[in-house]
Amino acid sequence: MVMSLFHSVSDLIGHTPLLQLHKLDTGPCSLFLKLENQNPGGSIKDRVALSMINEAERQGKLAPGGTIIEATAGNTGLGLALIAAQKNYRLILVVPDKMSREKIFHLRALGATVLLTRSDVNKGHPAYYQDYARRLADETPGAFYIDQFNNDANPLAHATSTAPELYQQLEGDIDAIVVGVGSGGTLGGLQAWFAEHSPKTEFILADPIVGQHFKNADPYVAHIHIIKLDTITANHLSNHTNIIFGGHAVRLRGLFVGLLADSGNAAD
Repeated sequence: MVMSLFHSVSDLIGHTPLLQLHKLDTGPCSLFLKLENQNPGGSIKDRVALSMINEAERQGKLAPGGTIIEATAGNTGLGLALIAAQKNYRLILVVPDKMSREKIFHLRALGATVLLTRSDVNKGHPAYYQDYARRLADETPGAFYIDQFNNDANPLAHATSTAPELYQQLEGDIDAIVVGVGSGGTLGGLQAWFAEHSPKTEFILADPIVGQHFKNADPYVAHIHIIKLDTITANHLSNHTNIIFGGHAVRLRGLFVGLLADSGNAAD
């Protein structure tokens, strides 16, 4: 077997494998997992980070050696840190103080400046992580606030890479796709592409109760849910269910997966 040679970590993003499940009762269905943890930063957010930075460069919003600022409570920060390090950008991340210490250490190891803020406040409060990051970007000369929640390059990443990859890997025969939701970019990008290329494909939103996006969604997420509700099935899952299915993923498949991946497995 000939192994490909790559010259940048960025080139390793995408083209992730599909794994068919055989040790789980799926009834008459064939069930597949898209292993986005095989991206170099460990999650699907690598695609989003690369897309948002590339688009900012293309539109002239991000100059060479510039500063990127973002609010993140999850893996987007890791993806941005990975790409920023490759492209020699300064990265400042504003994160809620509930973020795990391991992720914070990881971000700092990649060269990001991590600023902690309160996690017990809501949008509109000056310490809320998104409001804090936006204000910091306004006050920092030459900074670009990447704003994943309202950045069109977020769903674009999935409309241009994730969706056609899935379609090609399964030879166009996809009845339904189960997704979790954070910023809403994965759902929005996939659905936009499949609406044009495979209208029969249905979408199932698996939302852990800890998320409850339908109750208290960010504007970008709410826009997707409200406008597209007729083609999305919502499945709210208890946190206990996620933990159980996370255990199944490890024992039966040898996969350590996160909360949103557990949600997708449980909804399947």
